[in-house]
Amino acid sequence: MERREFLRAGVAALAGACWSGQLTAEGSLGPSADGRFQLQYAPHFGMFKHLAGDGLIGQLKFAAAQGFTAWEDDGLQARPLAVREGIARTIHLLGMEMGAFCAMPTLPEVRFLGKDGPAWERVLLELRGSVEVAKRANAKWMTAAFGAGAVGLQPGQAANCIELLKRCSAILEPHGLVLVLEPPKGAAGQAGPLQPKLPATHLICRAVGSPSCKMLLDVYHQHVAGGNLIPSIEAGWPEIAYVRCGDNPGRKEPGTGQIDYRQVFAYLRTSGYTGIVGMHHGNSKPGPEGERAVIDAYVAAERA
Repeated sequence: MERREFLRAGVAALAGACWSGQLTAEGSLGPSADGRFQLQYAPHFGMFKHLAGDGLIGQLKFAAAQGFTAWEDDGLQARPLAVREGIARTIHLLGMEMGAFCAMPTLPEVRFLGKDGPAWERVLLELRGSVEVAKRANAKWMTAAFGAGAVGLQPGQAANCIELLKRCSAILEPHGLVLVLEPPKGAAGQAGPLQPKLPATHLICRAVGSPSCKMLLDVYHQHVAGGNLIPSIEAGWPEIAYVRCGDNPGRKEPGTGQIDYRQVFAYLRTSGYTGIVGMHHGNSKPGPEGERAVIDAYVAAERA
């Protein structure tokens, strides 16, 4: 039996228990009729540790009982094999979906300003290792964070980016895996070498021309870079395969900053987005109160 089939074998039993009320937790459920959120919001470990406890499996079960249908673990690759497989097994038994994890820890060191044979080989070697992690964890998406460097791209530099990404895609395509390009994490107004603006990434993904090389729309970073969110999302829509969110300033839950997440989430729903929305942010308040505030923020954003 294939690993993915084995992991799915117990979905009905445990997921049914969760949604029938046998797995319960305090707090409000998501706003849809079956208690689930309409979009696949993905919390991460530590976000609900006061309400669910320190145990990883307990946090997964708590999130499922609140109506969340996906989960992110950016550091999945660094966890022991037995822990990774326990996380993956529980996620699928709960009827949830595994979100993206960091594919290549050394990739931010690559500046893409010229061909660097040893660095590129290191990137491809790490990516092959991430393929095995993804297969065992039943994950589909992995992130690539490109480090800060010179503002903008010269034609030759863009060609180097595209060449390396094509090599990455050739590794991922046979496995149905997707590398999603993450925006740079520089200060406000600072552009990275690959993604000075959202449309630039769209053009690079289009040039790579692979289903295994797509965009990660980070709503927080796009707002920091200049806002104009909905037109920017529309411009890059054909290449967007993954979304992450966090309000600005502060990178906390929706409703704590300047971004109108009611509009953003409504746009995603009406546009037919069925992918994951990573809750890539912190909690604005400490303790159990702050964790309930996170859940309530997503309920409010969907009911608006």
